Amino acid sequence: MKLIGAGLPRTATLSQKIALDMLGVGPCYHMVNVTGNLDRVAQWSRAFEGDADWEEIFAGCNAMVDWPGSFFYRELIEVYPDAKVLLSVRPGDAWVRSMDKTICGFLYGDTLMNDLSAARGRVDPRWHAFTDLMRAMWKRTDLLEIGADGRATASASAMERYNDEVKQSCDNLLVWSPTDGWDPLCEFLEVPVPDEPFPHVNDTEGFVDRIVGPALDALTAWREQQASLSAL
Repeated sequence: MKLIGAGLPRTATLSQKIALDMLGVGPCYHMVNVTGNLDRVAQWSRAFEGDADWEEIFAGCNAMVDWPGSFFYRELIEVYPDAKVLLSVRPGDAWVRSMDKTICGFLYGDTLMNDLSAARGRVDPRWHAFTDLMRAMWKRTDLLEIGADGRATASASAMERYNDEVKQSCDNLLVWSPTDGWDPLCEFLEVPVPDEPFPHVNDTEGFVDRIVGPALDALTAWREQQASLSAL
């Protein structure tokens, strides 16, 4: 592992993944590796319980950003002491708005995303295990304020505390904002600056698509299966 991403979700982590792959630092592991292959959820559930096999989890990858990996940044620094650490940051108010539109709405909100996700969990045990794991991970942090009604909001002050903890616990560290672009990232990684523009991805829209689309596909497949069984 050459690079450990310690930045929180919703800090342009998908842009980082694409950028690191472009720089030849990857393959870079990201949450999309998990949602794209739900068989990986069992690996992360074991890691959450303290029984991680990092070599198995990150097989073939040289970098990691976003959850679930960054949740374990302290453990990963111990396992990969020579790796550089990237802390991606953004203004607290922007982070809170992004969280409310995505993760809070998906896991805790009275939203269509939440409804479709719950329905998918009823027909796909792996997805149910994934959402259970995500809620357990957020609960173990102080980054969300979960009300008596079950809804959650992100806390900018908690995000700042988290960032401070990372800064205090890491030596070979770059604190980087998406607006910084290529230059500080390439200098930190000691690689040339590409000719291509930095890949700024609008991941709020993409996040919704990654929840809603696969949920509808799973429910359609389940309905077709039920219809086939009824015809027997």
